Amino acid sequence: MDNKYLEFPNISPIIFSIGPISIYWYGLMYLFALLFALWLANRRSEKYGFKKNEIENIIYLGFIGIFIGGRIGYVLFYNIQDFLNDKFYIFKVWNGGMSFHGGLIGAILSIMWYSYYKNKHFLYISDFIVPLVPFGLGIGRIGNFINGELYGRFTLNTPWAILFPNSIIKDIELAIKDNSLFKVIDQYGVLPRHPSQLYEMFLEGILLFFILNLFILKQRPTGSVSALFLFSYAFFRFIVEFFREPDIQLGLFNGISMGQILSIPMIIIGIIMFILSYKNILYKK
Repeated sequence: MDNKYLEFPNISPIIFSIGPISIYWYGLMYLFALLFALWLANRRSEKYGFKKNEIENIIYLGFIGIFIGGRIGYVLFYNIQDFLNDKFYIFKVWNGGMSFHGGLIGAILSIMWYSYYKNKHFLYISDFIVPLVPFGLGIGRIGNFINGELYGRFTLNTPWAILFPNSIIKDIELAIKDNSLFKVIDQYGVLPRHPSQLYEMFLEGILLFFILNLFILKQRPTGSVSALFLFSYAFFRFIVEFFREPDIQLGLFNGISMGQILSIPMIIIGIIMFILSYKNILYKK
């Protein structure tokens, strides 16, 4: 069969198993993100006046906040109905479901607590942390791609479109609404889709990493790095959402997705924070 689209590599999400214990690529990505954050933070610790144990505490607390906030955020923002039907759903992390925006809130709250406890300015700590984050975001999207999840919207005229086997249920739903799509499914097995995970890996991971880490090469007003992160991530996420398949339980709200709705406040707050930081309003010694 002549196939003008790319075949999904179909990598097993499990790296290896020992008895009932399985090691997943997605979990390994989280480990790589943690180790990289610790390594880079330690390299920069002296410049920012942080001790090794302080760095470890900040990053570990941040990861705990990301995990707890990410799960709660997913349930509240994307799957509240399942939670209302089953109050234990929020603990069923093995069923999947994490929200970046919820994870961001969780990380902010954990760092705010640490900054209060250690009598350090929150924005000084967050400016130190956010340049480390894009690596984790990017490598996490690789995990999404390997799992064949969070794939993009279907497209018939994109040469690099990928045939994701996991999309078949959504493809059939689309074909029921547009019978002409059944011919495409018959030919390729599924509908070709944008590899939105890789778009996010490039924008939120690689590009954002270079933007932030080049920005901090020169001394900047406290809060400006955090502001740039908020704006840039939300802007990139807003763009990618046009190519990413909306969550099946939510769909679109007047043409925009939940991810875009949650990103709009980040863009606004990021712009305001950036302006205020350069007016030395956010932080005064």
